[in-house]
Amino acid sequence: MNDERALLRHTLATLAYRTARAIEGAPATFADFSGAGRRPVQILAHMGDLLHWALSLAQGSQRWHDSQPLAWPQEQQRFFDALTAFDALLASSAPLQAPVERLFQGPVADALTHTGQLAMLRRLAGVPIRGENYYLAAIAVGQVGPGQPDPIKPF
Repeated sequence: MNDERALLRHTLATLAYRTARAIEGAPATFADFSGAGRRPVQILAHMGDLLHWALSLAQGSQRWHDSQPLAWPQEQQRFFDALTAFDALLASSAPLQAPVERLFQGPVADALTHTGQLAMLRRLAGVPIRGENYYLAAIAVGQVGPGQPDPIKPF
């Protein structure tokens, strides 16, 4: 695997870790919090769409779909499933049909931005996430599912 692909896979693992932190422990009512634009369930659905789009770009068959949000638990699973599928393609020896830089600058960077929105909405909803030192986080390539390691140095 080349360095670009490896870095993109580490970025996906970072996205998984930070998104897991942004949604874990949120009350069920958080999904429909409507205090600042899109509801969290809509943001997470969009993030899943971004990852499906990234996979289609990497496979050479660009497809975009605006999904209607599922129930909160199912939307979380759909997000992590899409992340896992994209990571699996990057881990394989299949040639990419899109430049790694473009996959990062488009769908992946957008998804990272939305993770920050979810964290901000947690605070606005009165259920903030616990801060941590992400530099020390146990983020590892290929670790893209919902089960993430505990924080190493929470604030």
